[in-house]
Amino acid sequence: MPRARRILESGEAQPFAPFDRFAQFRESRGKTLEQLLDEFGQLRSENLVALQAFNLQLQDLQRRGRHPQLGVVTLVQLLATWAVHDLSHLHQLSRVMAYQYRGAVGPWVAFLGVLHCDGHSAP
Repeated sequence: MPRARRILESGEAQPFAPFDRFAQFRESRGKTLEQLLDEFGQLRSENLVALQAFNLQLQDLQRRGRHPQLGVVTLVQLLATWAVHDLSHLHQLSRVMAYQYRGAVGPWVAFLGVLHCDGHSAP
């Protein structure tokens, strides 16, 4: 939620802090899956409450911030990115779950895209 707050409070004047993509590995080291899922649930709930508390109006969605690598971005782009990020995780889960049936589906494997997907969104 800090990036959304940054856009709403500072606009383009203050860029987002750089994002550490690997911090999650350090922070989750030694925790059980149950602990991680509980923490995820708690943080998700807190973030949804915080997002709702912003009481965003249509015009707020066009407010702009500055990403250190991407340049100027809008709040609606940030929120859409969060939604697609979550969908990416669901996509990963479906691939992992489907893979266990790869051999069992026989010739239908040719028609089941989930079994052929690399799962990466990089160009």
